Amino acid sequence: MSPPRRQSGSASSGVRTAARAVILRGEEILAVRIRTEEGEFLVLPGGGQNHGETLRDTVRREVHEELGLRVEPLGLVYLREYVGKNHAMHRIHGHFHQVEAVFHCRCDDLGPIGEGRERDRRQVGFEWLPLARLADYPLSPKGLGDIIAKALRDGSATYLGDVH
Repeated sequence: MSPPRRQSGSASSGVRTAARAVILRGEEILAVRIRTEEGEFLVLPGGGQNHGETLRDTVRREVHEELGLRVEPLGLVYLREYVGKNHAMHRIHGHFHQVEAVFHCRCDDLGPIGEGRERDRRQVGFEWLPLARLADYPLSPKGLGDIIAKALRDGSATYLGDVH
């Protein structure tokens, strides 16, 4: 039996913690396509942490739920905050505050991709994006390609602060 899922409703005054995955295939990164009333955008796979769950366990569970993939978190790539009232989507995220830990993850079998059984309600697909052209896609945070390259090169994680 899995623990109850945390809710991040707009009326919440708490801080939500989440974990996301950097999954690479050669020179490409895996992203999840999201559709909202504000339009479509891309996010790294992952999501909210459950009570009693480590961030590494969160990223394993979330990637499996969303995409059907089994991943092994390696090193931390970056830590970021997102305080909704400070960014473009403040109309729908005005009360939302999330802290995300983003891990470089190994995935030995990409075969089951797309077979996730518990997709997020706004998830409409996934895409492989070329690392060299991430700035051309609606994926945040800005400069993600450089952040990933630095982490993979020297093994250091970066604190990005409140960014979208």
